[in-house]
Amino acid sequence: MGGLAVLARQLGHRVSGSDQNVYPPMSSQLEQQGITLLQGYREENLQPRPDLVVIGNAMSRGNPEVEAVLNQGLRYVSGPQWLAEQVLQDRWVLAVAGTHGKTTTSSMLSWILEHQGLQPGFLIGGIPLNFGISARLGESRFFVIEADEYDTAFFDKRSKFVHYRPRTAILNNLEFDHADIFPDLDVIKRQFHHLLRTIPGEGLIITPSREQQVREVLEMGCWTPVENTAIAADNHAATWQAHLDQADGSRFSISHHRQIQGTVEWLLTGRHNVLNALAAIAAANHTGVKPGDAISALAEFRNVKRRMEIIAKIDKVTLYDDFAHHPTAIKMTLEGLRRQVGRQRIIAVVEPRSHTMRMGVHAQTLADSLQDADLAIVLQSEDLQWNLEILTKHATNIVIAQSIDAILARLKQEARAGGHFVLMSNGGFGGIHRRLQEALQA
Repeated sequence: MGGLAVLARQLGHRVSGSDQNVYPPMSSQLEQQGITLLQGYREENLQPRPDLVVIGNAMSRGNPEVEAVLNQGLRYVSGPQWLAEQVLQDRWVLAVAGTHGKTTTSSMLSWILEHQGLQPGFLIGGIPLNFGISARLGESRFFVIEADEYDTAFFDKRSKFVHYRPRTAILNNLEFDHADIFPDLDVIKRQFHHLLRTIPGEGLIITPSREQQVREVLEMGCWTPVENTAIAADNHAATWQAHLDQADGSRFSISHHRQIQGTVEWLLTGRHNVLNALAAIAAANHTGVKPGDAISALAEFRNVKRRMEIIAKIDKVTLYDDFAHHPTAIKMTLEGLRRQVGRQRIIAVVEPRSHTMRMGVHAQTLADSLQDADLAIVLQSEDLQWNLEILTKHATNIVIAQSIDAILARLKQEARAGGHFVLMSNGGFGGIHRRLQEALQA
């Protein structure tokens, strides 16, 4: 919604928005764009009377501002519908969908197009460091969008991505998530099938060859050419392959139809980011960008804020901020870091905050995802619907903390031995990032 507000501002509209508990970097971005941010939901926020209210999917009936919109008969629309009608018409939309990797892959693809002078528009669920902003209209027909499967609005229960009508679509992966709105994985697969129905026959679908759930979606009906990606050791038949020169994924060569196109050397790590890069290169190739030029662009790619972002180095501690919200994402991130740092200490600090995590759907897999950490500290927040102590039955490296203060006290002790401290949350985590830096510096 913050990105949509930025796009509306760039279109020349006067924009304000209501939210609660907004934290950087989005709050800073909105302020810099001249967008008025109103804390909380109140009828008074609708004065003076707006020409249009764009309602986010986190809003529901009973919200005082939503009720005021309906009672006053104001014109309203969902975010995805507004985007489709006001921005995406007549654009070549490149959509990045899947449970994991959407933000990073969208950022890579946007940067590749930018590096080639194509000046794409984009809407990304994070702030790519190469751009410093999460959304812009762009100056060309190309528009890159992070295509989320979450529902559209309280009055439109379709997945958001069915509004986007992409010509190029990346389907990174597919797992069970969003347990608050989807009862099982099959329902999510049906929504992905609806997305496939909107992609033209002259378009392109890009997906990793090993993703069984995505293959099952394609088998439900596909009218568009498909190109597969793979790490070469896993599948020698894929259209796009990566050949790892470094086990941590920091250096790898790219082949297309078994013809080497060049070598990526960059600051990122992890097999998941190698696959993200392959998908971005393939999507850019569909628009006419040569693989070698895309590879050159990735050498200058700076990732996204809060994606394994190093926020401080204090004595023997390197402190990372990571927007982790699902066990698979946690696992891939820690695996990549382990390959990079070898036997150096890794301490993962996790706030289970997404709806699915708070409901306890991923209890077993969460414990498994933390195996590469020497120590994992998990916060038992008040709104969790399950007791985290069950995690300690599955792994000996996990401890449960009842408060941010308890986490800080433990990390101050652990800092004496140094290591890599990874703060993993898709929220503000109670301001722990600033507080920990202050504690370590003191």
